[in-house]
Amino acid sequence: MRVKTVVEIAPSLLIIKGALFSVSGKKWVRPSGFATGLKTFNSLTKQKEPLILERERVATWYSCGPTVYDHAHLGHACGVLCLVTDNVSPTTIATLYEDEFKRDMLSLKVIPPAVYLRVTENVHHIVAFIEGIIKNGHAYATKEGDVYFDIQSIGDRYGKFVGAVDSQGEPGSTNKRDSRDFALWKQSKPQEPYWESPWGRGRPGWHIECSTIASSVFGSQLDIHSGGIDLAFPHHENEVAQSEAYHQCGQWANYFLHSGHLHLKGSAEKMSKSLKNYITIKDFLQSYSASEFRMFCLLTKYRSAIDYSESSMLEARTSLGTISTFIHDAKAYIKGQLQCTPVQEAVLWERLAETKYSVVKALADDFDTPRAISAVMNLVYHGNCQLQPVSKSEGVARSPAVFGAMVTYISDVLDVFGIDLLHIKVRADVVSSCRSLEGIVEKLTHFRSEVRAFALARQDCTITGSPNKPGLYPDRIPLLKACDILRSELAPLGVLIKDRGATSTWELTEGKPSQRGQYKDQETSS
Repeated sequence: MRVKTVVEIAPSLLIIKGALFSVSGKKWVRPSGFATGLKTFNSLTKQKEPLILERERVATWYSCGPTVYDHAHLGHACGVLCLVTDNVSPTTIATLYEDEFKRDMLSLKVIPPAVYLRVTENVHHIVAFIEGIIKNGHAYATKEGDVYFDIQSIGDRYGKFVGAVDSQGEPGSTNKRDSRDFALWKQSKPQEPYWESPWGRGRPGWHIECSTIASSVFGSQLDIHSGGIDLAFPHHENEVAQSEAYHQCGQWANYFLHSGHLHLKGSAEKMSKSLKNYITIKDFLQSYSASEFRMFCLLTKYRSAIDYSESSMLEARTSLGTISTFIHDAKAYIKGQLQCTPVQEAVLWERLAETKYSVVKALADDFDTPRAISAVMNLVYHGNCQLQPVSKSEGVARSPAVFGAMVTYISDVLDVFGIDLLHIKVRADVVSSCRSLEGIVEKLTHFRSEVRAFALARQDCTITGSPNKPGLYPDRIPLLKACDILRSELAPLGVLIKDRGATSTWELTEGKPSQRGQYKDQETSS
């Protein structure tokens, strides 16, 4: 979802100037606007809610960006990139890792946002935002030069997320009025970067950064806010409190979507820079493709924790390979390059319609991508069941239209998910080469079998003069020897042909045998 930089505030928005408590307590109010037909799990209500946007076909969506002080890792890639915030480390370091982050996201085919906003370039807006909160009576400055949000000033409105009320407050000045009060501005320590402010030299608090930047783009109303589940409290809780205090509104963000963490297999800890248990995107792309990583993510619901392992990546790679092979075979069938038994066309049209319905239903139900992918894989399975190759297909009716529709639909779905079929084509070309080799071996073996059958034909007893043992035709014996020579010469090349009486079998012995063929010699007995 791309960030939109222009947002109009709907007349129905619940904003009552000077009356912050227009919505009492932690009650959620269903927004009015344009129904999307989707339901999503809203962390504010702890249940699935209809997704209603302020503007038709436009979602104002903010997602917390990374703190760019180190390399980007796979945990970052699992989230939706909307805005990037940098930290307060020296600008050169922040710029270095921000640029690297952008390159890594592009390498994973992540569409860049419409706008990048950095904390260091918006400190003046942050200062003004804090001043607005103080003016509205919801924050106070201490004699040390810190500014804290006043939790008590908003009554029972604090604690929208699970466990928030019982959670420990942030450490800070002993002059805080309430242990839950959190910093909006902190006095700078020696050797720390600082900015001038009405309260002295200092730097912004963690939570105020996102509220200010999101408000500078979207104003006083936000459709969707997202981030990792660990950000629900205190980060998002505090964002809500200070944003509603500044805008004097009853409901700043209508929906909160929280994603699960990425874990290394067997580890209870999330993948993070601070724990040094991460895999950088650059290292990952040495072994896997962006499309394989996307499929890996799609196979797990976004709200669930994801276990990263070689086996899980192999599952993603196998799924893509199965889809790629089917598309390749279907296109070959459409072009007449693959001969198959008659297709149950009506069954495939029905399966295609069922798949389209199932995919839409799954995605509308809180973006259930595993169920959507399962529906696509089921369509591929039924398509493969109908593509049964034969060596001869004269007079067999063909059904290219249904396979064309299936290929187009599957390609469109993968394109929506950002999976690049052109990249997978590299593997499809390998499959194509193998299948071409198998086709050649099959036809060669069939030709040899017919020649061998002709050479093994016995003469009539009256011609040979022997009543008990009919003999071979002398002029055909060289053909039989040629068949034996061909079999011997193909063996070192990885093609093994075995003659058992009237039957000839073959297999490819280079690596894992991919196909076996069998032909019965005509009118032979040896």
